[in-house]
Amino acid sequence: MERMGMVIGIAADKIAEYKALHAAVWPQVLAKLQQANVRNYSIFLREPENLLFGYWEYHGANFAADMKLIAADAETQRWWTFCGPCQLPLASRAEGEHWATTESVFHMD
Repeated sequence: MERMGMVIGIAADKIAEYKALHAAVWPQVLAKLQQANVRNYSIFLREPENLLFGYWEYHGANFAADMKLIAADAETQRWWTFCGPCQLPLASRAEGEHWATTESVFHMD
């Protein structure tokens, strides 16, 4: 299992919409995440900086392939048409990233 964290900005005027979307995530989107070996997924909001921090645990053996599985899913793509306009990707993110990945520096069980 690999713990993974990521960060992205959120537009201040879209926070309520984003919270509403995530209060009722579509079952098909959740199922695709499960199929792609993603578990224990949480998103945290930090205001007033308007940052979202995402955390998940990846339980698969081929992360790139599993992320392609998610990206190819039509229902997930439709979900992103609602979430995407709320998000503000960081200028410092790596090429090809939407959410910027973070480095794990500490963990306690």
